Amino acid sequence: MPLPLGHTAIGLATFKTMDHTASRGSNWKLLVWLTLLANLPDIDVIPGLLLQGNGNLFHRGPTHSLLFALASGWLASWVWRFSRHIPRLAFRTCFMIVFSHVLADMLFTAAPVSLFWPLEVYWSDGSSGWGQIARALVFDSFRDFGILLGVSVYIGLLALIRKWFLDLREPVLVRRRIR
Repeated sequence: MPLPLGHTAIGLATFKTMDHTASRGSNWKLLVWLTLLANLPDIDVIPGLLLQGNGNLFHRGPTHSLLFALASGWLASWVWRFSRHIPRLAFRTCFMIVFSHVLADMLFTAAPVSLFWPLEVYWSDGSSGWGQIARALVFDSFRDFGILLGVSVYIGLLALIRKWFLDLREPVLVRRRIR
C-alpha cells in the first residue's frame, strides 16, 4: 500500500506526464499543491479517527472513486482564483493527479476501492488508531522506496524522450548554427 510519500511521487510523475510546460512560479508551492492533490483521497481517514478513533472506518469509500476524482479535480483547477498562492493547473492535470491515488491503491494493494461509487462501495477492513497511523507515516515510509526509485527513473526517461523529440523537430540547419 503506498503511503503519502509514494502517492506524492506518483502524483509528481502524473504531473510531469500531463503538464510538460515550463515551471509555474514557486516550485515549493507547486510541490505542496501536488502533495495535497495526490493524497486527497485519504482525507477519509480523518472522520474515522475523530469519530471513533479508527482511521479505517470510512477508508476507501467515496473518496476513492472516479466521481470524487472528477469533482475534486474540477474544484482544484478552479480554486486558484481565490489565492495567488495556489498554482494554476488544468482540470485534466488536477483530475489525473487525484485519480493517480485511486489507481495506485487499485494496483498496489489487494483491498478494493469504491471506483464506481455510488454504484458500489467498499470499506477498508480492520482498525487503525492514531498511534498506528502516526507510526506508519513516520516509520513505514521506507516501504515507498521502490515507488520513489521507479518514479525517478520514469521522470528521467520522460525528460530524455521529450528532449530527443524536441531535437528531432528542430530543422538540421538550425541545429548546426546553434551548436
